Amino acid sequence: MDTEQKEINRELKENIRELTTTDTEQKENIRELKENIRELTTTDTEQKENIRALETRLRDAEQATEQQMISLEELKKKTDETSNLTLSQVEELRQQNRDREIAFSAGLMESGIGNVGPFTTEITLTYRNVHTNIGNAYNPITGVFTAPLRGAYMFRVSVYGFGPTATTADIAKNGERVVIVDADQTQGALNSSNGVVLILEVGDVVYVRLWSGKRIHDSQNNHNTFSGFLLFPLREDELCRM
Repeated sequence: MDTEQKEINRELKENIRELTTTDTEQKENIRELKENIRELTTTDTEQKENIRALETRLRDAEQATEQQMISLEELKKKTDETSNLTLSQVEELRQQNRDREIAFSAGLMESGIGNVGPFTTEITLTYRNVHTNIGNAYNPITGVFTAPLRGAYMFRVSVYGFGPTATTADIAKNGERVVIVDADQTQGALNSSNGVVLILEVGDVVYVRLWSGKRIHDSQNNHNTFSGFLLFPLREDELCRM
């Protein structure tokens, strides 16, 4: 009986020991579970924080993109306005430049060969072989250039002939002599040229006059020429300073 009791006691102690061990293991497991839960909670918190940070960055990026789109639209609008303005200005400048494109050059004879002069009175030479007449300010029928706008103009004339009759002509403005071209010798070819810059008002006329008793000779080689062109237009205040 005593032996059985001891065996029972021993089994009880063993069971208690096993239960104690099991309880300890369970406590350890619970502790590990709590640790895992704590870690998961911490991880979840960090993830939530990361998600919030990402959402904030996303909102900032969306706002920046929206602002950029607005800026691009404003820039495009300004560019279109500037482009339209520039095109308008360019067209205006082109029109102004077309109005200022004035130049002519003409030879004396359209064809053939021969002399002009001498005459008993001076005559206006008509240069009929027109090489250039931009702006149509020169009239080949009358030989007269008429200024279409106020400005500074360059004119040049050349004469050619044979002695002993002199070749003398002048550039005249509104009937007044400005410069002359003259060549005189007893025999052989004669030639001379001259030029001048004139300030002209609208409607002023410029032409070349052959002096009385003088003679020029011309051919297909265009020895005698009359040329002119606008250097630049002038405003009223610029003329006043002169």
